[in-house]
Amino acid sequence: MTPWVAVLFAVSLLNSCEAQRSSAVTPVFVKKGEDLILNVDVDVPEDFSLFEWNFNKTAILVRFAPGGKRLVFDNFTERLEFPVKKFSVKLKNLQESDSGVYAARVTALQGDKQLAEYKVTVQGPVSPVELTVDSVDSVVSRSSASCNLTVTCSTQHSHINSTFRCVDRTCSQEGGEQPELTPSGASLQIYLLNSAIICNHSNHVNWTKDFNDSIIENLCPYAAPDHVPLLVFVSGSVIVIITILILVIIFGLLGLFLCCRKRGNYNREDTENTIYDTPQVQPPDQSPTDDASDLSPTSTYSLVGAHTGCPRPTETGDTALPESLYAQVEKPARS
Repeated sequence: MTPWVAVLFAVSLLNSCEAQRSSAVTPVFVKKGEDLILNVDVDVPEDFSLFEWNFNKTAILVRFAPGGKRLVFDNFTERLEFPVKKFSVKLKNLQESDSGVYAARVTALQGDKQLAEYKVTVQGPVSPVELTVDSVDSVVSRSSASCNLTVTCSTQHSHINSTFRCVDRTCSQEGGEQPELTPSGASLQIYLLNSAIICNHSNHVNWTKDFNDSIIENLCPYAAPDHVPLLVFVSGSVIVIITILILVIIFGLLGLFLCCRKRGNYNREDTENTIYDTPQVQPPDQSPTDDASDLSPTSTYSLVGAHTGCPRPTETGDTALPESLYAQVEKPARS
């Protein structure tokens, strides 16, 4: 291969790469009703004869002449603005019908060349979503607790289902993790985030969601990790308090019983050790001062002390208790 042929091949290859790079399609998503600026990021040849922006290769938005003049076509007269940057245009108030491919092409001595291409998608706001519970299946055993929860995330024209399984306070999702596309091109998805079930409806420009962070807690109480330790703590505290109260009552009753028993022993000792005085009999020669006592004898009872004999041989270690004896003493008649 001669050097001249090699140079031409290299130049052709560079031009081919540049053309591919310049003609690469750039995806753009625009919210309905907003504006879009279409820029040209490469240099425009100075010797160009015509520069234009077209839509889907058929409709012409605007044409630029070498002297700086521009011609806006009828369908876009009220919708185009021209920023400071040269050859850039602003398309205002885009609607869904404006979705398509916008390209910038230039005509020069070397031929026609595409300088920029944008694939524009205009999307409106997504519809609201609603999260509902279809079924709950709980199983509680002595060793474990499980709960199967089936929910539905629905929009105006589509819906998606998913099941969540919670075993011993650990939850996982079974189905519904991958988003599904709705007829409008939006994405519908259900997922689990920090014990909350979230239903999300979104596109590239807007999103809405419905979530409930207490579904698992309310419908699967055994699967709520935040409340099981609390219940165990409360149950243990109640048991401790009841045990303390029972012990206080038992010791209180025991103390009262011992106190009453000790008081009874003191009363018994006082009664058994009481000694009564021996009455003195009035001699016969002494007369009372009361004359009315002659009419009838008077009966007088007195306590006579116990017999002070020797103790019995078999009771040498015991102390005999005093015995109470009563005797009738008759008053002698006056002489």
